[in-house]
Amino acid sequence: MSIEKILASAPVVPVVVIDNLEDAAPLAQALYNGGLKALEITLRTPIAIEAVKLMKAAVPEAYVGTGTVVDKASFDASVAAGADFMVSPGVNDELVALAKTTDIPFLPGAATPSEVMQLASQGFKYLKFFPAEAAGGTAMLKSIAGPLPDVTFCPTGGITLATAPNYLALNNVICVGGTWMLDKQLIENKDWQAIESLARQACEVNRSQK
Repeated sequence: MSIEKILASAPVVPVVVIDNLEDAAPLAQALYNGGLKALEITLRTPIAIEAVKLMKAAVPEAYVGTGTVVDKASFDASVAAGADFMVSPGVNDELVALAKTTDIPFLPGAATPSEVMQLASQGFKYLKFFPAEAAGGTAMLKSIAGPLPDVTFCPTGGITLATAPNYLALNNVICVGGTWMLDKQLIENKDWQAIESLARQACEVNRSQK
């Protein structure tokens, strides 16, 4: 499985924080039913790794990956959980070395041309652009496209349903990461039908400008 295929599976990758383990399986099902095939589960809660296992079991057709992979501990935990892919908010030498020890697709994060160049030189052609809005948004990505045309991005951070089409219209963007379809109140109320509707809305976000 390539990171390209995973990222191309839908225009939006939901960035999921699991606070209650019982929500993991139905939430994964709702997002997948809405058309979002790749789910990034952030390792920000103690139950995140267990949630990954439950989501993979509940929706085996989905790509269930881990986010906030920042060190060897989170990397090894992701591998042990059977993550389909891993995402890092940034990069360091340790993560680059670890990524080369496994076949699990790895999406490292970059926010500057120097970081993009460093990762491209290591063979990474697909990168997470984070934090997207704070790091310059679409203007930054347009600027990077000129000197570094062979790198493709999944921008994440501050993107909304309204701004997602602006990113997806760029030739160097394959998809975006977002949280707007993960309404906390809806999840708390276990309104999975509403979550599915938001996922479907995200899946149908306008790409026609590209």
